[in-house]
Amino acid sequence: MMIREATANDWPAIWPFMRDIAAAGLTFSWDRDITEEAARHRWFPAPPGRTIVAVDAGTVIGTAVSGPNKEGPAAHIATASFMVDPRRFGHGAGRALGQRVVEQARADGFRGMQFNAVVEANTRAVELWHSLGFQTLTVVPGAFHHPTEGYVGLHIMFQAFSPAAVEGG
Repeated sequence: MMIREATANDWPAIWPFMRDIAAAGLTFSWDRDITEEAARHRWFPAPPGRTIVAVDAGTVIGTAVSGPNKEGPAAHIATASFMVDPRRFGHGAGRALGQRVVEQARADGFRGMQFNAVVEANTRAVELWHSLGFQTLTVVPGAFHHPTEGYVGLHIMFQAFSPAAVEGG
C-alpha cells in the first residue's frame, strides 16, 4: 500500500465511498446528503491543509485531510479526518493514513493533534486512535445521532507531540 499526496485526479475514486459513508450517517458528522461540491471543498483545503490517499494495487482505498484544528492562537494544534472505503476495512489503510498524518503534522511543527468528533459507536476508530497514541480527553454524551444506536457520544481525542505541548511551554 502506498500513501501519497492526493491530486484532483483522485477525486473520482474518493467521492463514491465518501458519498456512501456520509449518507450512511454511522461515523461522520456531515449532512447525510452532502453535495459532491461541498464535500470536495471540505476535503481539499487550501494550505496548510493537506489531503492524502491510500492506494493499493492502483486503487484509492482511503483518504485523509489534515491541517490546523483552529485559527490564530490555536493554530499550533492539528486535526485530521479519515475515510476508508468500507469494502477495504481491515486492510491497514486507516492505520497507514493515521501514521502518515501524525508524522506529517509533527514535521510541519504542530505541537499536537486533536480529533474533535470520533463517534463512540465507531469502536474500530476509537481503538485505532488509542493504539496510535491518542487519548480520549472526554466523551460528549449524546452528541451524535446514530441511525441505529440513537444518541451516542463523541470522543474528543488528543496526542501531544512534545511535553511542552501540554505544559504550556
